[in-house]
Amino acid sequence: MGVSMRIVEWLRLHNHDAVHLREQNLHTLPDREIFDKAISEGRIILTFDLDFGEIVALSKGRPVSVILFRLRNTTVPFVLQRLDSVIGESASFLENGYIIIVEETRYRVRKLPI
Repeated sequence: MGVSMRIVEWLRLHNHDAVHLREQNLHTLPDREIFDKAISEGRIILTFDLDFGEIVALSKGRPVSVILFRLRNTTVPFVLQRLDSVIGESASFLENGYIIIVEETRYRVRKLPI
């Protein structure tokens, strides 16, 4: 959701089972259906687009994890640098229904639902 295909390719190179909605011609799905798909497939959502309240509402207490980028610098190299750090330090959270809000110099971890 708003994430470059190069990010998905990087994830695959690092042995993550990553898909992009555009590859499946599903990039116009409503947010609710994206969450349902992520939950049914056991995926983590990476996004620049959703606001915090919407993420909480759409999760409805179901086990889904989200990496939400709140970055001013959205160049692919910088996003990859931040993503690499978050994945390395927060893998256990991502398996258990958390939202990780990634900012320029830090990230915050919150359990869903809040």
